[in-house]
Amino acid sequence: MGTKIAVVGGGSTYTPELVDGLSRRDDRLPVDELVLLDIEPERLEVVGGLARRMLTRAEWPGTLVTTLDRDAAIDGADFVLIQLRIGGQAARLVDETLPPTFGTIGQETTGAGGFAKALRTVPLVLDLAEATRQRAATDAWIIDFTNPVGVVSQALLDRGYRAIGLCNVAITLQRMIARQLGVDPDRVALEHVGLNHLSWERAARVDGVDRLPELIRHDGAALADEVGLPLEQIRRSGVLPSYYLRYFDQFDEVLRHQQEGGETRASEVMEIERQLLELYRDPNLDQKPALLADRGGAYYSEVAAQLIASLYDGRGDTQVVDVRNDGAVPDLGPTDVVEVAARIDREGAHPLPVAPLAPEQRDLVLQVKRYERLTIEAAITGDRAIAREALEAHPLVDSRVDVDALLDALLDANRHHLPRFFPAVA
Repeated sequence: MGTKIAVVGGGSTYTPELVDGLSRRDDRLPVDELVLLDIEPERLEVVGGLARRMLTRAEWPGTLVTTLDRDAAIDGADFVLIQLRIGGQAARLVDETLPPTFGTIGQETTGAGGFAKALRTVPLVLDLAEATRQRAATDAWIIDFTNPVGVVSQALLDRGYRAIGLCNVAITLQRMIARQLGVDPDRVALEHVGLNHLSWERAARVDGVDRLPELIRHDGAALADEVGLPLEQIRRSGVLPSYYLRYFDQFDEVLRHQQEGGETRASEVMEIERQLLELYRDPNLDQKPALLADRGGAYYSEVAAQLIASLYDGRGDTQVVDVRNDGAVPDLGPTDVVEVAARIDREGAHPLPVAPLAPEQRDLVLQVKRYERLTIEAAITGDRAIAREALEAHPLVDSRVDVDALLDALLDANRHHLPRFFPAVA
């Protein structure tokens, strides 16, 4: 018997990646119905049209449905995949450009910008999760690809929802390392540890042998270029940080670039999305275009489709996901959501134990985890005092920042998306 997969945010330009991955795994994951849900009819029609042509080309046997009806999309679904961006790229542009005017980095998943995005996102995702609990199939899975993934996953799991968070950072680094080593990516097992967008690769094992020290020695420049950090820092630490560590380790340089008016990722993506949607409108296009690789979310088709397939058939694949710690990382509590390799089967994601974090990694991770939990509480309650505490707790918001002024500006800029902070006057 097949499955029903509902994609919340199905009008995303990411969707052809997902469609490609699902269609190539029909042997492991027989899908009866794939539902694309969105609130923007025009985008849904354009993206859904390309998805339909791609599936026809692949001779995929299931049924594709596009809808604006949330309940109809979720009803009976076995998997609900959430890929939202509340406020679109316009809100992201604010996340990236407002914080630098107050002396801190603007980024959509970490720091002040990530804080604003979390406030917009957490309540809506929790509403979707409750609808899934009420309307989807018994034991349905929620797969969250919505940033900030770590915060959203923590909110979902703290409230007992059957959810797993998903990010493409680990698989992107795995593929890069495999190219450098000249081996099949599936042979590369990463020792990935940390939080979402705050993680380190401490080993890259090929057939059980750690090849990361060799890579750092001989191809360190390529690794440094990939993650935007100095080669000497990588050689000194012996680990490969994710790209997002540059916001912490190269704070002054990044902030200076932003304050000088350097092009934002939001503005780049706006243009890429415009071009992609124009391509998607072509009735002769029946496969994902090469330009989609520039959109971000590389290998999304691989991680999302593999995760869903593993949850369906219980094969026991190992994949890096965001999941409850349950003792895997000794430095954090059992209910803290971490990003580590896990064995995936029908029962969920089982995190694989790792050695303790290095002291400097541990201190940073604990700071950010405290920020995440405070941010979730602020997002749910609309309490400004808690929001202030959360914002001030983030390591990127240091003592030079006027936290009160920054908070007021962030809340005001997102007023339309934050009803809990701006309740209507009776």
